[in-house]
Amino acid sequence: MIPISRPAFGPEEEAAVLAVMRSGQFAQGPEVAAFESEFASATGARFAVATSSGSTALLLALAAHGVGPGDEVITSPLTFIATANAIVQAGARPVFADVDNTLNLDPDSVLALIGPHTRAIVPVHLHGNPADMAAFGRLAAEYGLALIQDACQAVGATVGGRRLGELGTAVYSFYATKNLTTGEGGMVTTADESVASFCRSLRHQAYTSEPYLHDRVGWNFRMTELQAAIGRVQLRRLGEITERRQRIASYYDETITDAGLTRPGRVPGSTHVYHQYTLRLAGADGQARELRDRLRRRLASAGVGTGVYYPVPVHRQPAYEAWQREVRRPRAERAADDMVSIPVYHGLSDAEVELVARSVREVAAG
Repeated sequence: MIPISRPAFGPEEEAAVLAVMRSGQFAQGPEVAAFESEFASATGARFAVATSSGSTALLLALAAHGVGPGDEVITSPLTFIATANAIVQAGARPVFADVDNTLNLDPDSVLALIGPHTRAIVPVHLHGNPADMAAFGRLAAEYGLALIQDACQAVGATVGGRRLGELGTAVYSFYATKNLTTGEGGMVTTADESVASFCRSLRHQAYTSEPYLHDRVGWNFRMTELQAAIGRVQLRRLGEITERRQRIASYYDETITDAGLTRPGRVPGSTHVYHQYTLRLAGADGQARELRDRLRRRLASAGVGTGVYYPVPVHRQPAYEAWQREVRRPRAERAADDMVSIPVYHGLSDAEVELVARSVREVAAG
């Protein structure tokens, strides 16, 4: 079976971890500081603050931008539930706009939902495919809103020739399946020194310059030295990793041409980094999920793993049903029924890529 993802570690990561083990320093030390500096440089940000996960990175970023009780934050329903959970954990209420053909937030849908309690917009760069940051930047500026990118799946992506770190605050995840992984971990990037300072303080129990004196209620959201050491090695290979994923995606684009399979749209001038390679199945409403699930079963029989990211939009999740009972987001709901992802991780061999493409063609034709 060719899995939908496979983390790739090698001798360099092993050597980096061993060096940390021999150093005897495991928490919030020089490896973390170096990883932050190198990551900021790689993503075009002025500052980067390492955290324990992408979820804690988003929670810190929201808090640093003043999001709290009584506030509303507009975000996508077509995302991992952690996006909405961080908003709730910050004390605010998530408001779910619909998506457009990129499967990211639709700016027009967001505009219609901006109200007196709206404090921030959190676009999600789903699957590594950037959202329309120009449109969201205009909305944030016009209405005085914070703009925080959920870039957890989009490390290395660009919009209009600019890296995401150049476009305001962003958060990243280094979970095991991500393009750049430390097993777990996250990062906040920003151009705002006050945001960076706030995040640094609160990730470490809000320490002040005086030992064991704390001026706020903080959290333990620290990254370990072991994680940072792995991240530094992975970051040095990010260009190679991204290029390989894009080359695999280009091959799929050229060879999987069945009329019943389409791809999500793209923002002009953006660079997709293919955390996932996603196909959409044509079909009447009510039939798409059945067709998609049948395709997945047949691909599994052919030895090809698949995934659906995500089969239940957040506004339809049991955890949010009481808040969002009457909400309908038809484009997000349709995408949850008809999208499927096939393997695109950079460790795939050429033979495996050819097998995946051939299997998809044969199953689609049958």
